[in-house]
Amino acid sequence: MIGRRQPAAAQPEETAHALPRGFDDYDLRLGDIMRGERATIGKSLLDVQRDLKIRASYIAAIENCDVGAFETRGFIAGYLRSYARYLGMDPEWAYARFCEEAGFTPTDGLTAASGARPGASDRPLPRVGAGAHVARAPFGPGRFAPRAEPWFDRLDPGALGSVAVLALLIAALGYGGWSVLQEVQRVQLAPADNPPSVLAELDPLAGARMAEPLDDPAMADLAGADRLRRGPDAFDRLYRAPALDVPVMVARDGPIAAIDPRVEGALADVARRARDDGEIDAVAAAVARSLAGLDGGGTDAPGVLAAGQGADPPGTVRVSQAAPPQVEILAVRPAWIRVQRADGTVLFERILDAGERYTVPALEDPARLRAGNSGAVYFLVDGQTFGPAAPGANIARNVELSATALRDGFAVADLTRDPDLARFAEAAAD
Repeated sequence: MIGRRQPAAAQPEETAHALPRGFDDYDLRLGDIMRGERATIGKSLLDVQRDLKIRASYIAAIENCDVGAFETRGFIAGYLRSYARYLGMDPEWAYARFCEEAGFTPTDGLTAASGARPGASDRPLPRVGAGAHVARAPFGPGRFAPRAEPWFDRLDPGALGSVAVLALLIAALGYGGWSVLQEVQRVQLAPADNPPSVLAELDPLAGARMAEPLDDPAMADLAGADRLRRGPDAFDRLYRAPALDVPVMVARDGPIAAIDPRVEGALADVARRARDDGEIDAVAAAVARSLAGLDGGGTDAPGVLAAGQGADPPGTVRVSQAAPPQVEILAVRPAWIRVQRADGTVLFERILDAGERYTVPALEDPARLRAGNSGAVYFLVDGQTFGPAAPGANIARNVELSATALRDGFAVADLTRDPDLARFAEAAAD
């Protein structure tokens, strides 16, 4: 109203409230400092409880300066100082600040401030922690919730070193045992100073098969009877010449008909004397006429003798055909070959060097050839060269190794096209 004057003391208060407040104008409490230090080292209340063995509720009460949360106030000083050392703060300063903010009077009698403060027991204790969690974010991390730790934080370098040393020790023991086992099992053959005088003889009938079982106990006890009874089946697949329809007969009177009595025998001396004297013995003439009559009248005795001497020696009756021609594989340059049966069984597989040969065994079914660097592979059939298996450095597949198939499927090798083949042919001719 007009004429009324305001008190003089009111103006400075309004002026003071009108000024902006700085950072240092706000009240910084002990709990805020402790929470900031705990956040700096990245520890939760449960982490502090696990490290200091102090309940998380007591740690929260210390930060909130809530004395009523403690069942026994005699442990407040010890808990507070331990927590302050854990955070890297001054324990005495933190304890004094806690007593100032919480209005706590120590009762342990160990400090100078343990005496009762005048009027301190008359005023009620403040409940600072009653609404401390109200201002927290509703979706923020919980105070007591454990934080997830990465897996590598749980690894102890000392444990890793121990495991590595143990693994190396086990590996060394295993290698040592394996080396000892190899040395124990190694067999070294040294040449004997005195070779054995009696050599082992191979049984030529080891692969034969008996037509009838050995029923006689005395025969069954003979050495090698077991092998004769079992007879290997591997020989059944070897080549067998087919039987002839009509056996080939060789005349056995050839040597008798080729005898010349004027050359050998009891009348040889008589004929020799007759030629010397110019007279022909009647007996020798009769024998000569008889021989001429046996030969058909147109062949003389010397011709018969020459024919008898040039004829093949008599043999037994042959009832099978001749063996097939021999087949060989010749490599004029290094080449890989694989010879296998018709059923896929590998008979020979190797890299033939230049000039090496491989004789193909005679089988019931012709063998098959697979060769690399086919331009260097040739075939020899009874000394005649055919090929190459394929032109250039290609792969020859499924080549039938029979004399008939090689003669029909390949031409005679041309020495002018392959200098290496010509060089080997000249060396063989020399």
